[in-house]
Amino acid sequence: MKTIKIAGVPEHFNLPWHLCIDNGEFEQVGIDLQWTDVPEGTGKMCQMLRDGEIDIAIILTEGIVKDIIGGNPSSIVQIYIESPLIWGIHVAANSKYHSMSDLKNTKVAISRYGSGSHLMAYVNAQNQSRMMSGWNTNNLEFEIVNTIDGAVEALTNGTADYFMWERFMTKPLVDKGIFRRIADCPTPWPCFVIAVRNEFLEHNKQTLSLILAIINKTTIEFKDIPSIDRTLASKYHQKLDDIQEWLSLTKWSQKPIEEKVLNNIQNQLFDLKIIDKKGIFAEIVKAV
Repeated sequence: MKTIKIAGVPEHFNLPWHLCIDNGEFEQVGIDLQWTDVPEGTGKMCQMLRDGEIDIAIILTEGIVKDIIGGNPSSIVQIYIESPLIWGIHVAANSKYHSMSDLKNTKVAISRYGSGSHLMAYVNAQNQSRMMSGWNTNNLEFEIVNTIDGAVEALTNGTADYFMWERFMTKPLVDKGIFRRIADCPTPWPCFVIAVRNEFLEHNKQTLSLILAIINKTTIEFKDIPSIDRTLASKYHQKLDDIQEWLSLTKWSQKPIEEKVLNNIQNQLFDLKIIDKKGIFAEIVKAV
């Protein structure tokens, strides 16, 4: 049995992995796939890949592209979620802020630098600057909160003013009257990819190919699993109609990332000064 360490956020996107693990599908081909939930998100997983704590990460596209260009010895082997991630822009329920214009020059809570919540704050600021004056990506201020629980604390006590996180996973906090959602900001690219450490990839191509074949078979069929909406709603504490809407908007992928898609991502990150150089496709993306 070959032990492989994999990590992802504890969110509904990753249920297909848990189903495959629980059903023993990896064990059947001699793979002990050990999953770690990482509520801190992409910035933390980038560090775990760098440190060799994990072999594979299900990770936000913009975060891993930035980190690979910054020296992370890892590669993207496949798109996992083809559709955009819908980032909700949230404030405390009793906040004085009620519109995007109110949030100009306020402080944004982020899980950590290099995370999706950090990078998407720049994307949102650029979007707003096209529609109204006063928004400038150079003026963004950040408060590191690590997790969504940290964001609740920061927004409630006023050490940060707004927080961007996946809209549906944050919806229960809105329903409970802890957060109020002001707007949405979808990613302008496929949101999740599968990334692996280069050292692991070099010595385990066949094993990785088996892992991808198993997960891809499951994601193709995932929406057709009987009562999958009820399973998701129960496991992730969501309302059934919210999960049904999320399922209708979410598209899993079984394909490698194309060069034109990567170029688009790099161009936008470069324009936002999130990266100071662009990487070569063959150094960021590896075929399996």
